[in-house]
Amino acid sequence: MRILAGLVLRGLGWRYHMPEPPSKKYVLIGAPHTSNWDFFVGLLALWALGIRARWLGKKELFRPPLGWLLRLLGGIPVDRSRRSNLVDQVAAIFQREEEIAILITPEGTRSQAPYWRTGFYYMALKAGVPIALGYADFRRKEVGIGGYLWPTGDIRRDFAEIRAFYQDKVGLRPEKQGPIRIRDEVEGVA
Repeated sequence: MRILAGLVLRGLGWRYHMPEPPSKKYVLIGAPHTSNWDFFVGLLALWALGIRARWLGKKELFRPPLGWLLRLLGGIPVDRSRRSNLVDQVAAIFQREEEIAILITPEGTRSQAPYWRTGFYYMALKAGVPIALGYADFRRKEVGIGGYLWPTGDIRRDFAEIRAFYQDKVGLRPEKQGPIRIRDEVEGVA
């Protein structure tokens, strides 16, 4: 699968790369997230890079007839309609597994969002794992992981590094890309 996925990506004109991870466990950011095509390009890249990532998706996606396939592709259904401590649940998954990468799209939607959701950050912080800066840059046709960030607990400082990395990455639909900031940086949002 690894060779085939690499051939398909290169055949479509995409380059992919990943530096060696500092840990066998990490939270993998998927950004920018502006189109359903992000999923397919990202999945090919994961296969080509040999990453067996798990990902969280709203439970509605896992209904028949495709639910079994999404689980096979690494999906973990999440009920976003009720308040639950997803950070603790994901941290527990990291504690159980010897080797795991969990993919999160911090924009939370393919539409423009006013800020990034920070669950991925707190999942990594609580689990004591790094954040892999995964990206799909449709302008350059590059996909992969650009580096790793160990969360310090100073979310503003860490987000400044994340923002600097993603500032020149362009999604398929750039008009749908929102700013890379946390909720309390948005004026008027409580």
